Amino acid sequence: MAGGWSRDGAVQDQIDASVEDAVQRARSRLTAGESAVRCDECESIIPEARRRAIPGVRLCIACQAAREKQESFSGGINRRGSKDSQLR
Repeated sequence: MAGGWSRDGAVQDQIDASVEDAVQRARSRLTAGESAVRCDECESIIPEARRRAIPGVRLCIACQAAREKQESFSGGINRRGSKDSQLR
């Protein structure tokens, strides 16, 4: 049931778009290929268990955690359904 100017299913479409965006963001961060022996940022040795668990790993745990913390501040707003994007 839609209200106002939106059509039936518009809310679900927006939810689906948000989920799809999140999945694409997660997939883009996956690593592949040869794992590094030393961290690309701090040059510390990456443990063998980490290299086996995550193919293509390039960062040690500390540097990876710092990068993920920095990336988590990016907004998760779905602009497809915002009024601003509809006015353009």
